[in-house]
Amino acid sequence: MSMRVSPRVFDLVLAAAVTAGAVVEVLLAAGIGEPRWPSVVIAIALGSLLLVRRRHPVLVTVPVMLLTVPESLFFADTSELIASFLPLLVLAYGGGAYVESRGAYAALALLLASIVPLGAIDGELPGSILFPAVITVLCWLIGRNVRTRTRLAAELHEGAARLAEQREAEARDAVAQERRRIAREMHDVVAHSISIMVVQAAGARQILARDPGRAEEAARRIGHAGRDALGEMHLLVGALERMPSAAPAPSADALATLVERARDAGQAVTLRVQGTPRALPHGAELAAYRVVQEGLTNAIKHAAGAATEVDVTWARDALELRVADSGDGGAGHRLQGGGHGLVGMAERVRLHGGELHAGPRGGGGFEVVARIPLGAGPPP
Repeated sequence: MSMRVSPRVFDLVLAAAVTAGAVVEVLLAAGIGEPRWPSVVIAIALGSLLLVRRRHPVLVTVPVMLLTVPESLFFADTSELIASFLPLLVLAYGGGAYVESRGAYAALALLLASIVPLGAIDGELPGSILFPAVITVLCWLIGRNVRTRTRLAAELHEGAARLAEQREAEARDAVAQERRRIAREMHDVVAHSISIMVVQAAGARQILARDPGRAEEAARRIGHAGRDALGEMHLLVGALERMPSAAPAPSADALATLVERARDAGQAVTLRVQGTPRALPHGAELAAYRVVQEGLTNAIKHAAGAATEVDVTWARDALELRVADSGDGGAGHRLQGGGHGLVGMAERVRLHGGELHAGPRGGGGFEVVARIPLGAGPPP
């Protein structure tokens, strides 16, 4: 497990090391005149500037010029000093790494301006200026490169954090959509089966006294519808819990069974299938099944016993569905109080590129008409 050193501790250790090296060099170097204590004070002052190089990377370059030029003029031959040159290189790195572009160029200019008089005083031109200037510029460029990489890493980290947040939001939205879809599935299943059970229970109650046999048959159908509802609810709960045993949704071939259930509930239903059936995507099969199921549920609830037609037409480019009853009205109530049923049907059909219409039919009654394109995906 790696331990990260704080910048303040690092700067303190760096300043102490550079200062100690510069003081030892001043005390031992041959090119230092007597007395040596002014050069020692200047070395300590230059090393101390490293403590504030992060907070004031441009301002610290001014004292460098004010300290090094007098030292070269009056106290020492700085061209012979190596450790005393280190603070300038460290400050050049800080000027490139810790400030924006304009301040960084200002820091570099001030440091180079302090090198020129040192070279003119202590050495031969232009070599005495060129070498320290090149080293200073290289340290400054290293600082700029580190700053660029640090900023890029920060931007990548921020982008990764935003992407992770976006993925979490999308996952939460997907879960919410899946829950809404399953809620609509539950509504469709329960509403259809309970409608049949209510109708059968009402009929059984009316004929119980005079025809116990038919009442018993109605009770049997109620039990059958209840078991079917429970079975489908178990499948949906299994899908919700991601159980591998969840069975596929009923296909369009199951429409005949759906119509037979409605007939058992006392609805006079006629099923007509035209054209050649074709394979449908799983979602489109479920949409077709639910359209017919919801249409029959509405007919049983609002037009019990009325003649009902279920037309399934396999056209060249679309599957057309129509559920129409000859009830004596209630269309407005159906449209206003359709709840999840009609809205869920319209959403299912639209998801597969189709369209749905539900409303009063000519001559009385109510109809649900849907058209699902064959081979079409979701609309753009």
